[in-house]
Amino acid sequence: MLSRTLFSIAIALGATAAQADTAQQQLCRAHSNDILQALQKHDYAATTAHLDARMRTALDPNKLRQTWEQMLPQKFGAYDHATETRVQSNGTATVAETPLHFANGWLSMRVSCDATGEVSGLFFARGQAPSDSTTQAAMDTTAANEHSMEITSPLGPLPGTLTLPSGKGPFPAVLLVAGSGPNDRDETIGPNKPFRDLAQGLAAAGIASLRYDKRTHTYGAQIAGKPITVDEEVTDDAVTALQLLGQQSQIDPHRLFVLGHSLGGLMAPRIAQRQTRLAGVILLAAPVNFGMDTILRQSRHIGRLKGIPAQELDTKLAPIVAARDTLAHADPAHPPTGMLLGAPMNYWLSLRAYDPVTVAKTLHAPMLILQGDSDYQVTPSDDYAHWKVAFAHDPRVQMHDYPGLSHLFMPAGTPPGPADYERPGHVDAKVLRDISTWVIEQPAAP
Repeated sequence: MLSRTLFSIAIALGATAAQADTAQQQLCRAHSNDILQALQKHDYAATTAHLDARMRTALDPNKLRQTWEQMLPQKFGAYDHATETRVQSNGTATVAETPLHFANGWLSMRVSCDATGEVSGLFFARGQAPSDSTTQAAMDTTAANEHSMEITSPLGPLPGTLTLPSGKGPFPAVLLVAGSGPNDRDETIGPNKPFRDLAQGLAAAGIASLRYDKRTHTYGAQIAGKPITVDEEVTDDAVTALQLLGQQSQIDPHRLFVLGHSLGGLMAPRIAQRQTRLAGVILLAAPVNFGMDTILRQSRHIGRLKGIPAQELDTKLAPIVAARDTLAHADPAHPPTGMLLGAPMNYWLSLRAYDPVTVAKTLHAPMLILQGDSDYQVTPSDDYAHWKVAFAHDPRVQMHDYPGLSHLFMPAGTPPGPADYERPGHVDAKVLRDISTWVIEQPAAP
């Protein structure tokens, strides 16, 4: 899964700082995100909430207002968007650095946090485009066709991007539903942005798309430690987004598709079950279940890559094995207390109760199922094989697998592993063509 779950596993197995945030880094990242969101909302009092005493004195809300609304726009033009925050630690200090794109260039917002987690420094400096410059350039060439949208959720609006092809429409449209964890609308992981690649590839083929920041990304601090189900994380907001997408004047409401990746693919059949007038459902690297056995399989693969002896690996994974056994006999009406891999126990129980293959068999919409053959998280033998057996003779379902491609549908290493996600890449062109061709071929929903 594309998730903080994967990173939690990596921490447990002794991963490097490039693969996982420490608790201190996570806190600094969260504070940096809160500050940027407050600036975007012009809520300057909220911007100072995490500052230490010295910084509150030196940088009051009025100074922040002047900086954000006057000084920066005068020098660099209007604020446009931010890209992925990078966090580094140096002794007791931690720095979160976020590239910000303004009309006339790039700046870097740097947030320094002390050992207690309080923000001890906040400043803006000239920056440069992120390393994923090729993808950024592709986005910039079609910037006129990207429009901001907000998806309603119980916690507040979820920022999103509607990408439209050139022309008048109405266009077929695909909703992109991200994998597990607090993913942004581009499903950013390391330097890679697979959902931005998908949006641009679809637009080039005459297909619109909508992608959005997940509830756990936008309101992570509010959700942390509270009960949440997989429907609250994924399904509910996707259904709302589909309804909004179908209401847009540039979109053909009879040619709506849902595309789910990883956990999004797992939940796509349930989303289609609740939004019945869909022209099609697309599953990318979709697991057939997501529980402790999946986590253990991924963990053992990572452990072997790192050369951890089998006995030591068993010891490290013993708490997950114990949690698996506890969850197997747990009563959903009275879930065990506590957190597991960053999620409450009722979250894991909500996943236990859901079978995507069974739900998919009840659907009438056509389906496209895609799998990377070098995906070590959702594997050809443990997941894709089940989809093949279930739908091998179903004429409404097409399936394709891609040699050498990872969970992101980008080139994988040999052997595949977490380091693949730190190498810049793009969704394979054949994957983009296969999705676009299939969408265009599907008839309108009744």
